[in-house]
Parts: sequence; structure tokens; C-alpha cells
Amino acid sequence: MMRPHKAYPVELAQFHTADYVDFLHRITPDTQRLFSNELVKYNLGEDCPVFENLFEFCQIYAGGTIDAARRLNNQLCDIAINWAGGLHHAKKCEASGFCYINDLVLGILELLKHHARVLYIDIDVHHGDGVEEAFYFTDRVMTVSFHKFGDKFFPGTGDVKDSGEREGKFYAINVPLKDGIDDNSFTRLFKTIISKVVETYRPGVIVLQCGADSLAGDRLGCFNLSIDGHAECVKFVKKFNLPLLVTGGGGYTKENVARCWTVETGVLLDTELPNEIPDNDYIEYFGPEYSLKIPHGHIIDNANTKSYLSTIKVQVLENLRHIQHAPSVQMQEVPPDFYIPDFDEDEQNPDERVDQQTRDKQIQREDEYYEGDNDHDQNTEDV
Repeated sequence: MMRPHKAYPVELAQFHTADYVDFLHRITPDTQRLFSNELVKYNLGEDCPVFENLFEFCQIYAGGTIDAARRLNNQLCDIAINWAGGLHHAKKCEASGFCYINDLVLGILELLKHHARVLYIDIDVHHGDGVEEAFYFTDRVMTVSFHKFGDKFFPGTGDVKDSGEREGKFYAINVPLKDGIDDNSFTRLFKTIISKVVETYRPGVIVLQCGADSLAGDRLGCFNLSIDGHAECVKFVKKFNLPLLVTGGGGYTKENVARCWTVETGVLLDTELPNEIPDNDYIEYFGPEYSLKIPHGHIIDNANTKSYLSTIKVQVLENLRHIQHAPSVQMQEVPPDFYIPDFDEDEQNPDERVDQQTRDKQIQREDEYYEGDNDHDQNTEDV
């Protein structure tokens, strides 16, 4: 595990407009009454409330996804996970759906420095509209979103007919689903479409948004996926053995979100976890079962008929047939990682209290300069 840096405003402005980033930096619960026009302009309020330390919250989760992308770019890992990330609704100059900064777009922009093609997959119950919109006109990113569509369900976008424009035509794939889809229907459709996408598009890296509001029993969701069904999608994507950036996303039954992402962390680490949850400070939330795997509870009728799912599959595969081969890009000099040090030791006031995150960055790990098999074993003597 590693503690990421807090993303700097100038990093956030690699996608978002500078005035929007600056507004997020300035707004607080105490001052929001002074910015009534800006609140409307940037869509803050209601489902995007202003709260204490909002901007720091954005910096932390966005910094996590940016750093995850950089570690993949520099081949420091094969899989990078940021469960705090995955806020896929945020737009270039406005918040949406409790998403303020779109860390996924920022992470993908970072990955594009080293990879000609990036595949984005979204299994949140809501359409990944912010990511799709950001890359709607390019063939260097293919977005694939499996989501509830219709009945005025938020955000109201993601029709199968929406497939990109200009150079990005057919590089946005939407799989609109109805209420109550179950494990068998979802995973069968997922595997068929993703297999064909990877075969056709040949991405260099995959970004997987694992919103847990697609689980059965979610407070805002309407699907019937079990944790095993959700995790099966993660396991399937992992088998492609491509660099993989995994994030969280939505999820409004918090104890099941924690269960889901714990199981999926085990899947990504090839580790089988015991079903019994060990004692911890939050154990009371997981009663009365105190287990990772839980019964479905209330099941929503599956409105996704075989005929409907077959029609969606045919339309998606037909769109993919318009892509003759994986797009290529002209080789260019790779821009450097955009990083500004958090502090200058020479300028620090020794009498000033330093927060935990800053202290962590000043600590040199004892195994920092060990290589090879002894990388994490600083006590091993040289032979």
C-alpha cells in the first residue's frame, strides 16, 4: 500500500476548467451563501453538497487515481487499486451526482502518455457519463458502460445508440439494462462484449470502475447482482493480463460496499478470503451474519428478457464491426509526470505543527534502496 499525494489544482485543471477548480478550492459551508450564482453555474447543492474540507477530499481521491496511473506507466505494478476513486459523473466545468472532480478522466489522461489505447469499463449501476463525454470525440479511449437506463434513472444518458462522434465514432459503447438483472444474465453479456472489445480494440491498459451500487439491495440501485457476480467481472478482466487500474464508484448500502471491494481486492491479489469477518472497530455494521457473503434479501423482478439482451448484444457487436482495426498513433516524446513537491524542507518552520500526510512523505523507508528478492527485507545480510 502507498499513500498518494494530494493532487494539485494545476493537476486537476488538466481536465477541469481552472475557474471551476478555483471555485471548489474557495467554497466552504460558511461562505456558500455568498456564491449563489456560482453554486448554480457549477451545479453544487442538492446531490453535490458543499461540506467541510471538500477540496481536500477531491485532492485525495484524485491524487490516488493519478498516482495509480503513474505507477502503471512506470511499470512499478501490474494492478493498481484506488477504492476511493471512480467518481465518474463529474464534468469539465461542473459537479454531478456527488462527483466533483473526475479522477477517472485524470487517470486516463495520465495513462495516454504511455499507451496508445486505453479501455475504460464501468459496472456502476449509473451510466459513466462524465468519462464518456470527456473522450467522446477520440479513438484513443474506448468507454464501455453497463448500466440501468430508462424510467428517468440518473443521469438519463447511455442509450445503446450513443456511440461517439467524429474520430470517436463507435468508440463509446453503452449497454443499457433494465431493472433486476441477475448474475447469470449480467456476467454472460459482460464476458461476450468485453471479449470482443479487447480482441478488436487491443488496448494497452484497462481502467475498471467497480461501482457497488449495482449490487442487490443497494439503497439507490435496482439490479440483482450478488457480490460473487460483481467480482466475477473483475476476475474476468484480470485474466487479460493487461495493466489494470481499478477504482471504486457508487454504493449506498455501505456495509455491502465494504464487503464487495474486500472480496474484489482478494480477487485481484489471487487470495481466497475467509467468509467470517474478523473482529474490528466496525464489526457492528456487519451483523447479524458477520460474513463477507450474504443472502440477496429482496429480489427485484428481472425485466431483462432474453430477447431484449440479445438485441442489445447484437447492436453492440455491430458497432464494433465498424472498427476495422486498432487505431494507431504517431510516436511522440512522452511528457514527464506532472509532480510538484509538497514541501521544501529548508523553508519549513520548525515551530509549526506538521500534519500526518506531510510527515509520511518525509519518512525514508528502511527498505527503500534494496533491490531484487530483498526489496522488502532490510535485515537480510548481503551475500
